[in-house]
Amino acid sequence: MNARSPVVPPAPVPPATNLGSLRLIWQMSRNLIGIWPGFAYDVPINRRRALGVTSLLLNDPAAIRQVLTANAARYRRPLPALRILEPFAGAGLLLQEGAGWRRHRRILAPLFSPKAVGSLIPHFKTAGEGLLARLAGRDRANLAVAFQDVTLDAVLRALFSLPASEMGQGLREQVAGYIKGPGRPSPFDAWARGRGDFAFALRGRRAFNRTWFAAVDRIIAERRASTAPLSRSDLLSLMLAARDENGNAALGAAEIRDNCATMLAAGFETTARLLFWASYLLTQDMDEQAAIRAEIAAFPPERVETLEDLGHWPRLRNTLFEALRLYPSAPIVVRDAVAADEILGEKVVPGMQVWISLWVLHRHRKFWDEPAAFKPERFAGKPASWSNEGAYMPFGAGPRTCIGASFAIAEAQLILAMLLSRYALTLDDRRPVMPVANFTIYPNIEPDFTLRPIDRQGGEAL
Repeated sequence: MNARSPVVPPAPVPPATNLGSLRLIWQMSRNLIGIWPGFAYDVPINRRRALGVTSLLLNDPAAIRQVLTANAARYRRPLPALRILEPFAGAGLLLQEGAGWRRHRRILAPLFSPKAVGSLIPHFKTAGEGLLARLAGRDRANLAVAFQDVTLDAVLRALFSLPASEMGQGLREQVAGYIKGPGRPSPFDAWARGRGDFAFALRGRRAFNRTWFAAVDRIIAERRASTAPLSRSDLLSLMLAARDENGNAALGAAEIRDNCATMLAAGFETTARLLFWASYLLTQDMDEQAAIRAEIAAFPPERVETLEDLGHWPRLRNTLFEALRLYPSAPIVVRDAVAADEILGEKVVPGMQVWISLWVLHRHRKFWDEPAAFKPERFAGKPASWSNEGAYMPFGAGPRTCIGASFAIAEAQLILAMLLSRYALTLDDRRPVMPVANFTIYPNIEPDFTLRPIDRQGGEAL
């Protein structure tokens, strides 16, 4: 019997050559996918000059480690990224550098240890049960929105032990509106020489920042004033309880607020997109969806109590890994050179930029067999693949690997398992769902998925 052909989901066609300045500005404002030429998917490094800046696109794992780990002090996050990220992240861990980053990372790392993430499984399950309750009796649903709701609920429970129904009103709309509106890169970001330059272009971001931080401050204040004890294992309680070597509070009020804001915005939006793309891919490969459903039926979600229990669903895990390869949650990493370096024979001088496009790297023809195809089996038997710092880095690389990686995977695995234990997912809408990248990768349309109830043995109900 011949092996079946893998599914190849639709994707934008890359340009034939490096884009000039004007076309690059236009493309970056629309979709960060497509700013690199087709030949970039074959070469270890691509040099380009546009907008008065020389940039290098790196597709070599050793070169990427050099920039992000060995010689990290020679590079810094560029100003355009700060202008886009600061309105929701403030001075939290995401944007800290040097000693400030090391301090925040040291304080926050215990919050995301395997033991700590395992203690959050009841929150994930409760959020998943809420998703199933909202879908009950429906035969169609916009899962892009449903996944944003459930992941927001999960992260609010994990942070504050309180559901989105009590504390999350409007948060999803705020973040989604920012990503598709003021959070998009603009030409003024490329031309700016200071964080406040072109102030008229920052009005939307500043308005978002005011309402976003006010909402997070309100949630924290209400949680601290709640009659519920703060001793429970939610992330806010752990941050409030953290102490430095002198026994004083390790994080100030503003630092707690900024880290909560970062965890909220990044934690629910990126995981929601992972769930969407994994579900979309499984509607394109119903055989794989059926195989995953069979392994879930053999170990139902209600039996999950520990992180180790998630190991009963290897095919589901592999699908999530493959979805992150094809649609990485954070599609680009950019660094400005602040000191001289040499990368793969290319001289780097201060003022140059180094780009790592996860979209290109994860589809590079040197590292992947059938790179554009959906083949979750490529991850079979492999450990947490982002830890080896190879050509797969959905959570970054080096010491700044995303602190919430295990949190996101556990949450996504459990919620998707709960959904697939109840429904077979299909798509009647034949329009291609195309990826659009800026802060994350989201779909250009949000089609309604068809929900077909299944029986308790994992088969579709008649």
